[in-house]
Amino acid sequence: MHTIGAFAIIDSGGKVLLCHRTDRDAWNLPGGRVEAAETPWAAVVREVEEEVGLLVKVIGAIGIYAIPVRSDLVFTFRCEVVGGSLHTTEEADDIKWYLPSELPINTFSSHVERIHDAYAGRSAVLLKTQE
Repeated sequence: MHTIGAFAIIDSGGKVLLCHRTDRDAWNLPGGRVEAAETPWAAVVREVEEEVGLLVKVIGAIGIYAIPVRSDLVFTFRCEVVGGSLHTTEEADDIKWYLPSELPINTFSSHVERIHDAYAGRSAVLLKTQE
């Protein structure tokens, strides 16, 4: 089964927003699965609101990441906050801003790579394979 995901890079003063998962001791970018008949850019807006309470708009694509071992395709978007308020949810029991150079040790490695890609200053959308 193929899965399509969409995740957000939300920056504030050079820090990226991460959420701590309720189902395991790990940090990740806000986002999740794209539902049937939904675009990846609509999915990331929905997922950010569901996970952390923020209303965002997509301002650009950072990368498209293929994860062949899981048959996943993941879109990562740069988003800006347009409303809402940060709060924990059933999916995220903690939410914090981190410098890209000071991410928690238990951040998913694939998300660390996407964060570093986002802050690398590239203008082109990346096409990458992740393990």
